[in-house]
Amino acid sequence: MDTQRILQFFALGLVLVLIWTAWQEDYGAGVPEETVTEEEAEAPADAPAEPADPESPADEAPEDQPSAQDDATPATASGERLERGDTVRVRTDKLDVELSTRGGDIRQVDLLQHFKTIDGEEPLRLMSDRLDELFIAQIGLLPREGDGPGPRSEFSVESTEFELGEDEDTLEVPMVWENEDGVRVTRRYIFSRDSYVIDVRHEVENASDADWAPFQYAQLRSGEIDDGTSWFIYTYTGGVVHGEEERYDKISFSDMRSSDLSRDLTNGYAAMLQHYFVGAWIPPRDERHTYYTRSLDDNQYLLGLSSPRKTIEAGSSGTFEHKLWVGPKEQERLAEVAEGLDLTVDYGWLTIISKPLFIALSWIHGVVGNWGWAIVILTLGIKLVFYKLSETSYRSMARMRKLQPRMQQLKERYGDDRQALNQAMMKMYKEEKINPLGGCLPILVQIPVFIALYWVLLESVELRHAPFILWINDLSSPDPYFVLPLLMGASMLLQQKLNPAPLDPIQQKIMMALPVVFTVFFMFFPAGLVLYWVANNVLSIAQQWFITRRIERGESE
Repeated sequence: MDTQRILQFFALGLVLVLIWTAWQEDYGAGVPEETVTEEEAEAPADAPAEPADPESPADEAPEDQPSAQDDATPATASGERLERGDTVRVRTDKLDVELSTRGGDIRQVDLLQHFKTIDGEEPLRLMSDRLDELFIAQIGLLPREGDGPGPRSEFSVESTEFELGEDEDTLEVPMVWENEDGVRVTRRYIFSRDSYVIDVRHEVENASDADWAPFQYAQLRSGEIDDGTSWFIYTYTGGVVHGEEERYDKISFSDMRSSDLSRDLTNGYAAMLQHYFVGAWIPPRDERHTYYTRSLDDNQYLLGLSSPRKTIEAGSSGTFEHKLWVGPKEQERLAEVAEGLDLTVDYGWLTIISKPLFIALSWIHGVVGNWGWAIVILTLGIKLVFYKLSETSYRSMARMRKLQPRMQQLKERYGDDRQALNQAMMKMYKEEKINPLGGCLPILVQIPVFIALYWVLLESVELRHAPFILWINDLSSPDPYFVLPLLMGASMLLQQKLNPAPLDPIQQKIMMALPVVFTVFFMFFPAGLVLYWVANNVLSIAQQWFITRRIERGESE
């Protein structure tokens, strides 16, 4: 049994599945037929969901909330924005943020240590209130009766420019809202040095004559953003909710179009994912929150959560808190912020294998200082771990290759009589003490590790704009001169020369075509992935050649 051929067919199948999945994600999902109930028609489109408590039904929407049309400018040209008030600029060592006095929303976020292109001139813009790339973060308080600091509320601020000083570790930006009844809310955005976390605190002073009982909502408003990922490479873009009751539940934009989804979760978060970056609202622990979605006009979507109501008695004060992560998917940082937030680095069902591989890759990078060489060394380490298993497969292939002339003679003798041919070949295997399936299991055992490393290299933001050598200055982008894909195709051809050729002429033609097909596919793959395949193929060829030579010389095992 040609196990190398099995592995190549499996790899081709994996590539085709990834392409098909990406095609379905982009073009296969039709827009579902929308139905609007009487209750939904009366409620504003972008109203936050009420918290689930006995006094407030979950399907009741606040009456004072704006509709999506109130906030939006018609999307007739690129560059148009959601309506905003005055702009408040905040700059730290990692973030350049714009707040709006209308709603007090986070309207724009530039990541100062990540860049749009490899030249490093323009910071990457993760959040924006431009309609053609909409992604903003909103938060507010809504009382059961009366006015509250919601999306249309106007805030006052003492300055429109804030910057984290060189000798400062934190920076507070206070924004104030108050009503005629004597309720005053100070929203504090708290930024920290070397952090992508923005702490948000509402400080409520109730100087009115009546109790004030608001709930806090926090939501992400987004369009269907194209993050620039090639459609050959499928990565998930959309919403995620996570909690103790439901772990890492993906909610795609098509799901949001189908219906407004709502569930109650504890110790979770709500996030909008792109390939390498994520925005996520994280509520305080041990509080049960209502998570919800909305589908708005112009392909805009809301994903958010509502806190339990808290009664602020007349003449007293109270606070509400949330955290916002807005930045790259750096696993160690994410894990420190909230339990399960590192799952946004989506390795799929092989996470249990992928995470240790990423830890090993990071450790090697810490030693060698180059992500490309770290990939090569990790691939070598994996080959060493599986050396004995691979040796079993290659010995089986070497013996089969040694029997190739006798197998051809049997084919010529029995012609089209496949039953007689198979019986003769099984007899020959028995005489030579060869198990034709003996090389399959070792290869199958290794396949999950290969796939897990594939996802590590695809999902790791650390490889974005990471240089290797010479012309390869970005391991997350395709090789600009196609050298690595051509080397990968050549290595596949060389591997086939070491394997026993299939007896069937049709199979022979397919096997000859595979290196060409793979070379074309891999021209569109990130250089880091292709480097891994090239390194794996070269190491496999070296091991297979050594074992084959020993078998052909008749050396003992």
